Formats: sequence, structure tokens, C-alpha cells
Amino acid sequence: MSGRDGFIQRFGAVYEDSPWVAEAVWPAAGALRTPPAMAAAMAAVVDSAPRDARLALIQAHPQLASRARMADASVREQSGAGLDQCTADEFAAFQRLNAAYNARFGFPFIIAVKGLGRVDILAAFEARLANDPDAEFAEAIRQIHRIAAFRLADLFEDAR
Repeated sequence: MSGRDGFIQRFGAVYEDSPWVAEAVWPAAGALRTPPAMAAAMAAVVDSAPRDARLALIQAHPQLASRARMADASVREQSGAGLDQCTADEFAAFQRLNAAYNARFGFPFIIAVKGLGRVDILAAFEARLANDPDAEFAEAIRQIHRIAAFRLADLFEDAR
């Protein structure tokens, strides 16, 4: 499959369950030949989207160390950080923090887990619970952009 449909199929999952991001950059796709160029274009689409669209994007992300169904990329990313190997105490801590975070902010905790371990992630979770809601909303979007950049780098690498 090529053209627009192929592009959406390839890049539509870069932003979790939000193919609208790839659809918006499709008209400029021919000029987006590197991961940084594609990441910048996709980030600009997200950053210019209405707040409710950005909130829906945040809410499309799975909770960390969750047993819920999630996108294949999320499964790989969380596995790479060892979140599928939590001890009972770590799993309980993630569940407690997920509940507290969701209650405070109304969306799941988002962090680009690549290069982090469970201890790092739990520490960031604890620290970010103290953020004010606007700062945490902005941080969630920043982390989503980091996740997207990692996913794009992988997609471009796979195409070589």
C-alpha cells in the first residue's frame, strides 16, 4: 500500500491511537525524510490542536504497569523498561500511583520509558504528583512527543 493510506498505516500509531496526527502531516510527507523532520511536523500538529484533542491524546495512553490491552508499541516500550517484571511491591506502588495521579489530573501518567528502569519511573511518578495541573498537562504532552520521536526513529530504522 502506498500513498496516503500507506503513510497513515505506517505512521498513524506514532501518537497513541491518534492517526489524526499522521493525517495532518500527510500533505507535507514528501519533505519529511528524517525522523527529526517528521517528529517536528507531528509535534507542531499536536501543539496546535485544541486542548480537548490534546487531552484525548493523553487519555489514549495506557497506564504504566497495567494489565490492560495496549498498543504493540506500548507493550514493547513498557517491557523494555522492565515494567512487565515488577515485583508485587512495585506493582502495588504503580497501581497506587496510577490511582492517585488519575484522581489528581484526570489522565494517565505519561513518561517516555526508553532508557529508564522501574525505580527511575517510580521516582518520576512520585515527583510529578506535586506538579500543578497545567504544568503536568504540558509535561504529559512533552513526554508524548519524546515517545513519538523514539517510535519514529524506530520506524525509519526499520525501513533501511
